[in-house]
Amino acid sequence: MNPRLAAAKALATVLNGQSLLNSSLLIQLNKVEDHDRSFTKNLAFGAARWQPRLSVLSAILLRKPFKAVDADIEALLLVGLYQLIYTRVPAYAAISETVDCADKLHKPWAKALLNAVLRRAQRESVALFAERKHDPVVRTAHPRWLQKSLKKFWPEQWETICAANNEHPPMTLRVNRFHYNRDTYLKLLTDACINAMPCVYSIDGIVLESATDVSTLPGFTEGWVSVQDEAAQLAANLLDLAPHQRVLDVCCAPGGKTCHILEVEKNLASMVAIDVKAKRLVRVRENLVRLGLSAKLIAADGRDTTTWWDGKLFQRILLDAPCSSTGVIRRHPDIKLTRKPNDIATLSILQGELLDAVWPILEVGGILLYTTCSILPTENTEVIKDFLSRTQNAHELGLATTAGIKQRYGRQLLTQKGGHDGFYYAKLVKSSIVCRVN
Repeated sequence: MNPRLAAAKALATVLNGQSLLNSSLLIQLNKVEDHDRSFTKNLAFGAARWQPRLSVLSAILLRKPFKAVDADIEALLLVGLYQLIYTRVPAYAAISETVDCADKLHKPWAKALLNAVLRRAQRESVALFAERKHDPVVRTAHPRWLQKSLKKFWPEQWETICAANNEHPPMTLRVNRFHYNRDTYLKLLTDACINAMPCVYSIDGIVLESATDVSTLPGFTEGWVSVQDEAAQLAANLLDLAPHQRVLDVCCAPGGKTCHILEVEKNLASMVAIDVKAKRLVRVRENLVRLGLSAKLIAADGRDTTTWWDGKLFQRILLDAPCSSTGVIRRHPDIKLTRKPNDIATLSILQGELLDAVWPILEVGGILLYTTCSILPTENTEVIKDFLSRTQNAHELGLATTAGIKQRYGRQLLTQKGGHDGFYYAKLVKSSIVCRVN
């Protein structure tokens, strides 16, 4: 399959609200030649990353918007515009190859339209963008609601956040302590001619100078190392793990934090990891097998403890709550297309429900670590504030890290160019005495 067609088909399902880009792209990548897979991925992710900006341009160049049934043609146009503006693909190839894909979509009527719009974009895009340089959507390539939210919550950092979101993320590794410490593995990378440096905040983390296929990493298949962002790596150490503890990981997929917990403390009494979808646990199980680790995996809704809890209290709970994922947009640029402003309030309710559900199964003196990959306080500090106000035996603890910005409750890590993703952490302890001092 033509890589432009594959990228457009993957993107069209996102525009229709039928799928996330990673899922739809995986299907399409299996249809292209091996040597075209990287190019296809670049087209799909690039078009999604810059879609807010490209859609402004297409709206100017089109006489009327596309109908919902023509999301495939809209996606094809976005792929064409991305090539013209953000890649080194020769303009003649970008235009002709993209236009010809309309036949493969059984919509030959769209060829003349695509050709006219792309050729006009080739001539006029620079001038048209310059005329709209003060439009925040054009300037930041973020949907207006998200750009306004970031500006409201982070008035000093919002433009830096948007810029970081539009960059390609670094490839960050987590060294498995069962095999090597970080310094030793850095030497292995040097011997393999892979340039890397230690992370700033994670004692197990390494950031690569350039992304590489995992097959080139020393001992990847043997479980010596995993790919995981630095911000996500902080969870295991912030839990204050100790031997013989029962640990629960709620909303565990894809399992990076589950595995890191087991790597940090090898003498746990038990490790239970749950996720609401059984198919998401497949990836968790694969990671455990590769790393030679073991955990009890349960497919269940974390809120309904009566269906999965065995009645034994946990000493540690990690609640990696479902969220807007606004801290990982650079890794999942389709968030710009799929996330809506009304989602935030709905998610904050879910986050509160999960906290309320798992708190009773934490023993007195136990610790619950709440985390999200969101950078919106509505899902973070506000959720913790509300939970503490209604839970008299819950108290906040300080976090043993200097990463991020201290909030009224917890710490907020903002997306860093060349560094960690956006993340939030709050640490709570359960007391035996019900009291609250305001």
